[in-house]
Amino acid sequence: MTVIPPTSPRGTDAPPSTDTPGLGLALGGGGAYGAAHVGVLQVLEERGIRPSIVTGTSSGALVGAAYAAGLGVAQIESVTREFRWRRIARWNMSPRWGLLDTHEIATGLVQLLGEDPRIEQLPRRFGAVATDLRTRRAVTIADGPLSRALRASIAVPGLLPPVRVGGRLLADGGMVDNVPFSAARGLGAERVIVVRLHARWETVRMMRTVSNTAALASDPSVVLIQPEMDRMAQWSMRDVPRLVAEGRRAAESALSARASHQDAPSVQEA
Repeated sequence: MTVIPPTSPRGTDAPPSTDTPGLGLALGGGGAYGAAHVGVLQVLEERGIRPSIVTGTSSGALVGAAYAAGLGVAQIESVTREFRWRRIARWNMSPRWGLLDTHEIATGLVQLLGEDPRIEQLPRRFGAVATDLRTRRAVTIADGPLSRALRASIAVPGLLPPVRVGGRLLADGGMVDNVPFSAARGLGAERVIVVRLHARWETVRMMRTVSNTAALASDPSVVLIQPEMDRMAQWSMRDVPRLVAEGRRAAESALSARASHQDAPSVQEA
């Protein structure tokens, strides 16, 4: 698998003119917590902040893909509020690697976008982070069918089947890299807005990512947004309105704090 520059995304050779070159958005995973990303996107839109590079892990990949595909924030919110898990997975009648089958994602993309696009054709650069089950290392999928990349990024072992891509067997990126900051850098981001969702299932393997949170917070090229998920459901959709609101609150807080530091570079700078 290679990470390659996009070619001719939707008939253009560059991201939309209003996007900021070199500005990345890294969306972490966390099951239903991913609804908080919608609130972050709302605030970015209101402030005229438009990243040209998007990376996501697990549920962050789902939301990030919608944004990278050019869907409006209002439409992404509507889809999120109506989302049910059966839209991405169905019971597997002959389970081997997982109890559920995620091929439903391709159908959902066709319904939402009119096609299952290739990642390199999206208006914005996009990468979905998955875990190579053999090497236990993070892999950024930045080309090929979008549905395949999303299926790999969300493939929780034992529940959702891993996906074979380029000779690798890939599963949920959250096992090793739940905050896809490095993926955004790898795709060319010079400044990165990072949204870290605290997931209760973070494991010892993920402590490398967690331990890097302090480094991200002190990096002047990074805006770190950390919604607080206390007492909200991670695996049911009942708290989606609260999660969206919390994403808004956390984004407003982080961006206002950055703006108050006069010497700090704006995320809107090229």
